[in-house]
Amino acid sequence: MKIALVNPPWSFDGSIYFGCRDEHLPIELGAARALLLRAGHEVLMLDGALDGLDMEGAAGRVAAFAPAMTVVTTAPTYLFWRCAQPELRVPREFLDALGGRGGATVAVGPHVSATPVAAMRKLGCDLGVLGECEEAVVELAGGADPAAVAGVARSDGGGIEVNGGPRATRFSDLPPLEWPDAWIARHGHHHHRFGTQAAGPGAEVEASRGCPYHCSFCAKIDFRDGYRRRDLGLLMEEIGRLKEQGASYLYFIDEIFLPWRQLLDALEPLGLEFGVQTRLDIWKPAMIEQLGRAGCVSIEAGVESITEAGRAALDKDCRVTTEDLTEKLLIARRHVPFVQANLIEVDADEAEELRRWRDRMREAGVWANDPVPLYPYPSSPDYRKLFGLPDDRAWERAHAHYLRQFDRFSDIQEARPLPLEALEGGAAR
Repeated sequence: MKIALVNPPWSFDGSIYFGCRDEHLPIELGAARALLLRAGHEVLMLDGALDGLDMEGAAGRVAAFAPAMTVVTTAPTYLFWRCAQPELRVPREFLDALGGRGGATVAVGPHVSATPVAAMRKLGCDLGVLGECEEAVVELAGGADPAAVAGVARSDGGGIEVNGGPRATRFSDLPPLEWPDAWIARHGHHHHRFGTQAAGPGAEVEASRGCPYHCSFCAKIDFRDGYRRRDLGLLMEEIGRLKEQGASYLYFIDEIFLPWRQLLDALEPLGLEFGVQTRLDIWKPAMIEQLGRAGCVSIEAGVESITEAGRAALDKDCRVTTEDLTEKLLIARRHVPFVQANLIEVDADEAEELRRWRDRMREAGVWANDPVPLYPYPSSPDYRKLFGLPDDRAWERAHAHYLRQFDRFSDIQEARPLPLEALEGGAAR
């Protein structure tokens, strides 16, 4: 079967979108492609940014390929599914431009995972995959009855039928992903790299999937939840190919980059630089030092609150004191050029105490951001605490709550976001 996999050309005007807006490898589509090719299918994989396509150009390429099925993601790459833009404007515009020329249309992503009926109605697509999508896409391409495929929603006589809940893949045996040479050459962005000179292309890699922690703000319940680690040999084969293609910087998209001595041992002789997101309370000083030796130049560390009460309120399960956590940040900065302490706006943190702590971090070379207002994503425990299980209005409810709650926003947002109805422009058909 001929299958098209599409990461559309994204735009986020007026959005609350917290994710990076530069180009990134569409990991979920690359993983689907690897499994589809292994099953003998013919695959066209497109990325709006990396292929330099606008909406009409992307739709035209798909139409010329004449696939039996077109898969479109509802949010940028797996790296940002946990902080997805709430609006479905861009994937809807792609499907409108495609205009029925791509065979059966399949939506994958956080929106269809959390609110399948609402997402399917807004997009007008034929099918949707709840959760991690790669294996379900292969089953559908192999001719399986959509009604019998677990974790698949389908349009059926004017209604939407959903078969079960979100899927999780095996992941550990995922084949090495392969990317077009032109994509790597065009991938000039080094994600979350600051303070050191970027030289050569960047790339994204996935060493593990899921997270063993259950922080209240983290939107992962409906996708990439349970922790799994990739086979090291397969992972290093993929990284070796990226190096041969000229990539000089890797960003591990893992929800949490846990200490893994064997991986760091394998990375050290390659001379590659890389960035990670993790929580330093679980790292011992010797492993932090090894992280730096292996080539890490950027750490995004989840601190969230500078008080033990604040971290407890967020269900961080942090078992060290604030002073211990502060010391680990300082140790990390001695071995890694850029270290960020992520902060969330919580009631337990007093403004003056927060200001002093941020000043202390800044003087030591650690960037601690202006605390970010909490957005209750429908796939987060916080949403469920506030509103219960997500329904068809979950994204609208979360967005309106966010706009009502805060009269100012963080230093990573430039303007006040628009209401969701204005962003989507009446997406429901």
